Amino acid sequence: MKRLVMLVLLGLVTVLVAGCGASASAERISPDAYMEQFVDTTAEYLLIDVRTPSEFDSGYIEGAINIPVDQIANRLSEIPSDIPIVVYCRSGNRSATAAQTLVENGYEQVYDMGGVIGWTNAGYDLQ
Repeated sequence: MKRLVMLVLLGLVTVLVAGCGASASAERISPDAYMEQFVDTTAEYLLIDVRTPSEFDSGYIEGAINIPVDQIANRLSEIPSDIPIVVYCRSGNRSATAAQTLVENGYEQVYDMGGVIGWTNAGYDLQ
């Protein structure tokens, strides 16, 4: 009986530990990988610039829509959950926050491209 109780407890601990594993997260994607995986194909996706409207107006990646990072959680109804979502900002900090917000809200295909600094350093232009 004592052995049975120990086995049951060990099983419960195993289940609990397995449930506490790493949570889902966004995948980092480089500008070159983004171009290859999305732009140079017929893949359906949504590109979101999470900078402020004034930053967006100063230059953005072609095809992007602007949803500032502090509005992402309140505008989820505008973001489809059945296609890949790619986010970017200026340097990569706000895009990481936005990507995590999307993942925490059940989005499974989330890509964090970092910032326009990396984009332009890779030789790509802004609109």
